[in-house]
Amino acid sequence: MIGHEGRGRVLILAGSDSGGGAGIQADIKTVTALGGYAATAITAVTVQNTLGVSAVHPIPLDIIEGQARAVLDDIGADAIKTGMLGDEAVVELVARIIESAGDIPAVIDPVMVAKGGASLLDEGAVAAVRERLIPLAALLTPNAPEAAALTGLAVETEDDMRRAGEALLQLGARAVLMKGGHVEGPVVVDLLMTPYAETRFETGRLDTRHTHGTGCTLASACAVGLAQGLGLDRSVARARDYVLEAIRRAPGFGAGHGPLDHGWPVR
Repeated sequence: MIGHEGRGRVLILAGSDSGGGAGIQADIKTVTALGGYAATAITAVTVQNTLGVSAVHPIPLDIIEGQARAVLDDIGADAIKTGMLGDEAVVELVARIIESAGDIPAVIDPVMVAKGGASLLDEGAVAAVRERLIPLAALLTPNAPEAAALTGLAVETEDDMRRAGEALLQLGARAVLMKGGHVEGPVVVDLLMTPYAETRFETGRLDTRHTHGTGCTLASACAVGLAQGLGLDRSVARARDYVLEAIRRAPGFGAGHGPLDHGWPVR
């Protein structure tokens, strides 16, 4: 289950969620629950709860870089995971950090909008993600709106998801996990696509409002799997199983989009 280092070290570059449901908090909980070791470079501090984001405080670029370098120079990493980056300058910085880290696989979650609707990535940064981060992705994990923004294609059906996934592979991603949670229908279909193969995952849609942080959680679960040496297919399959059960066991906190139960494997 664990890779050559035996620890599954994941360096996470993402924003902090004061409500604990998404962002760095969800990432740390996920990596820990699945037996890995989480280290972080926080890109922004948000003021948020289940009802939405009310303020965002960006972290200075030199502090973001300092956090990442401190981790990589001492603790090291078996995978890198990105989340909320905010603006073009942060995207560019994170791309340079990934490039300098050598052959460590990067899971890129192109976080653009919070569950409550707040924008978490400005327009200039979308182009930077497309041009700088996607070619560095061992795995890209967009939902339908994010895939549409990155490709300019409508993403409303499974066939649309497949077309967008192919376009994202052409932009340089080594693999794309097209998430179908935003595509209407009684089942949720996710497509894991590489230039050579496609794996289709299907699960019944859960009728729940407790889905805050599902994207962060899934991407981090994939990243820790890669860090543990599970390989792409097994990492994604385990990640989906973990997230589905975390949604099922959601504690019911908050009046809005509630958090998941990240700790269920521990219990």
